[in-house]
Amino acid sequence: MSECVTIFLEPEMKASAEAGQHNFLGKVERVLRRGGLDVSFADEARRNEPFSGHALVHMWEPMTADTLVMRRVYAYPFWAIEASDKRWEWDVARAVFDPETVNGHKAARFASNWRKRMFGEAAPSCEGYVYVPLQGRISERRSFQAASPLEMIEAVLDADSERPVVIGMHPKELYSVSDIDALEKFEHRFERVTVVMGQMERYLPACDYVVSQNSGAAFFGYFFGKPAALFGKIDFHHIAANVHDLGVEEGLGRVAEMRPDFERYLWWFWQEMSINAGRDEAEAQIASRFRTAGWIA
Repeated sequence: MSECVTIFLEPEMKASAEAGQHNFLGKVERVLRRGGLDVSFADEARRNEPFSGHALVHMWEPMTADTLVMRRVYAYPFWAIEASDKRWEWDVARAVFDPETVNGHKAARFASNWRKRMFGEAAPSCEGYVYVPLQGRISERRSFQAASPLEMIEAVLDADSERPVVIGMHPKELYSVSDIDALEKFEHRFERVTVVMGQMERYLPACDYVVSQNSGAAFFGYFFGKPAALFGKIDFHHIAANVHDLGVEEGLGRVAEMRPDFERYLWWFWQEMSINAGRDEAEAQIASRFRTAGWIA
């Protein structure tokens, strides 16, 4: 009897996979079945119930040593299959980026095409402000953060006393009354501070640089050549001013002048270190991940 892999998914994604309409999961299923494993799909609400064999979860913390995590890498069709749900523990986070290994012309076309695909005709410019995209729990310093988001904002205002600062609240996060009050106090204290809801597409292309914990907005800023200072651990830290490594003063002190090879990095990060489910070699990449985990021969 073949060993089984149970893939736990939210209901909509589960229905898509069972109907054979999910490109990435279809490739995952084919790879596993070719490797001699049975595959079943289950509702993610049941992931903490007893199961036998291996499990694959979507973005959740692994339940057992035989559980792997799959997660979209910021945009479709790029995916990761990892042993951890924490992006800063992924293989790419520990890898070393060497721009000399990437073809510059190929990378430039790739970055330009994806910028147009995601952001239309938006073009990079520098209008003299700092963009600070927020996530949730802004008054709390979590284990992967060098400071709380509110402390991060204070640090930005101290380090850059001239530039206007645009603070972007995440439209899918719930902010408490005290959170909103704290952000409004920044606006009252500093005429150069503006707090907005969402609007990443408006403010990201024209900022001078980005400061964030580990928001995907900082990654998308690379498509516009925007250097980033990161206060949180994350997988796309290689070309950023990493505050965990540099400290607050040095990280914020150098970010505005940083000019890493954004285009080569984007190619490396998405095409070499992620699974591009739209490419012919995607199934080979998926098989490699399961082989590394010891699931298939």
